[in-house]
Amino acid sequence: MRILVTNDDGIHAAGLDACIEIGEALGGEIWVVAPEIDQSGVSHSLSLNDPLRLREAGERRFAVKGTPTDCVIMGVRHIMAEKPDLVLSGVNRGRNCAEDVTYSGTIAGAMEGTVLGVPSFALSQAYSFSTKRLPPWPTAIAHAPGVIRRILETGMPKDVLVNINFPDCAPNEVAGISVAVQGKRDQELLRIDARHDGRGNPYYWIAFGRGGIAGAAPGSDLAALNQNRISVTPLRLDLTDEPFMTKLADVFD
Repeated sequence: MRILVTNDDGIHAAGLDACIEIGEALGGEIWVVAPEIDQSGVSHSLSLNDPLRLREAGERRFAVKGTPTDCVIMGVRHIMAEKPDLVLSGVNRGRNCAEDVTYSGTIAGAMEGTVLGVPSFALSQAYSFSTKRLPPWPTAIAHAPGVIRRILETGMPKDVLVNINFPDCAPNEVAGISVAVQGKRDQELLRIDARHDGRGNPYYWIAFGRGGIAGAAPGSDLAALNQNRISVTPLRLDLTDEPFMTKLADVFD
C-alpha cells in the first residue's frame, strides 16, 4: 500500500512524524509531501499566482513552498509514479472540530486527496491550550492505525473523507470511539486583538478563545473529546443543503 502523508503544520512538525509512524503501522510505503512552512488556517486554497518550489528533504520526503492542497496535488500528479492508495493528513497540533473544518489546512489535505479519488483521512491531536503543554502524540499513534483499518475494511464511499480527532489524554485513558456529527462552537469566542508596534502603528491578531465546549451538543465531535473519546466524523465534498434547495426550487419554479 502506497501512503501519501501531508500536513498543514510544515515539514518539520512533530505531528508529521507521528503521522509517518501511523502510516508505517498500517504497513504502507510512505511518501511525505508537506508544506515548507506552517500553513495552518489556509483551508482548501491553491497557489495559482506563485510558483511551487519543491525541495527533496530525504528519501521519499519532499517539502513544497505551498499549501496542503498544493502538496497533495504535487504528490499525486508529479512526485509519485503511481497513485497512492491512501492519503493521511496530519497529525495536526490541536483539534479540528466544529467550524475548524472550514478553516483547516489539515482537513484540506484530506479533501484534496478525496477530490483526486484517493481514500483520505484528516488526523488531529487535541491538547490543552491553557497549559501550553505538548500534544500527547502517543495517543494518536497508538489508536489511529486501528481506527483507520476498521474504516477501510468497511469501505470508503466516493467523495467522502473522514475527520478523526484524538482526545487530550494518555493512550490508556481513551474512553472509546464516537462516530460524531460536526459540532458548533460559541462564536463569541472569536475576537480581534488590537495592538500597537514600536512606532505606535496599530496592528491586529485574529484571536480565538479556547473555552466554550463545556456545553457541546450530545453526539458532536466536541462532546466526544470532552469525554476523552476519539471522534470520527465523515465529511462530504458536496456541500449542497438539499432541504433548502428544495424550498428554493419551489420559490423559483
